[in-house]
Amino acid sequence: MEQPTEDHLATLATGLTFPESPRWHEGRLWVSDWGAHRVLAIDLDGRVEVAAQVESFPMCIDHLPDGRLLVVASAQRVMLRQEADGTLVTHADLGGIAEFPWNDIVVDGRGNTYVNNIGFDFAAGDVKPGLVALVTPGGAARQVADGLLFPNGMAVTADNRTLIVAESYGQRLTAFDIGAEGDLANRREWAPVDGPPDGICLDAEGAVWYADVPNQRCVRVYEGGEVAQTVNLDRGGFACALGGADRQTLFIATNVWTGSPDMVLGTEKHGQGQVRSLRVAVPGAGWP
Repeated sequence: MEQPTEDHLATLATGLTFPESPRWHEGRLWVSDWGAHRVLAIDLDGRVEVAAQVESFPMCIDHLPDGRLLVVASAQRVMLRQEADGTLVTHADLGGIAEFPWNDIVVDGRGNTYVNNIGFDFAAGDVKPGLVALVTPGGAARQVADGLLFPNGMAVTADNRTLIVAESYGQRLTAFDIGAEGDLANRREWAPVDGPPDGICLDAEGAVWYADVPNQRCVRVYEGGEVAQTVNLDRGGFACALGGADRQTLFIATNVWTGSPDMVLGTEKHGQGQVRSLRVAVPGAGWP
């Protein structure tokens, strides 16, 4: 199969400091610009609205089934919820579960929210296993999985029965069965991958797209590890989402990865972050 190159990609947004956590919602792509401490909503013409300002790094996002925005404010160890008037309120306190940085978030169709914690101080590099916590619709939080090697992107299947987690340092995608109360069981390797997977999304054939920072690409892989497609980038791929009216546009959050302490801490603001897009054959699936 011919692999798409950089020339196939369109640019939706540029000049971002650290774009992450793209989510397609109500006709726009929502992106967290970590370095600018802003949540952005971008339409398909590239018009940008600042949807929220959150002084945190990192700060991943998703939406509840009723449309309200959730933001993981890692610096404050809380999950915030945006109300109809735009105010941010505490949805869940995560401080009692782990002291290290909170990372990605995904909401299932019942309003259960999964959020992961990397388990160590990334800037210091003293690697330890991380965990996944469940936040119920009422805001109660509890740990539901551990032993993950830098848990990163997550996705929930459309039937709300399976959670897939990217383990960046494990170079694999890991799956869990989701129980009736949101608990996780039957942990298994969903697919080994060649490189550290970052943000992920699901498509209608059951394949996962994962972004890859050091290899500067976005890869589509089937359960078991067969690679179906690779999109090459000119900078690191941090996360991806399928959206557009037919959900056949792949959006990729990209940035130049310097690996410097300033970038790790979110204080490096060179403005080389972009959101790129590409038409794909298989539409998105899963939740949302």
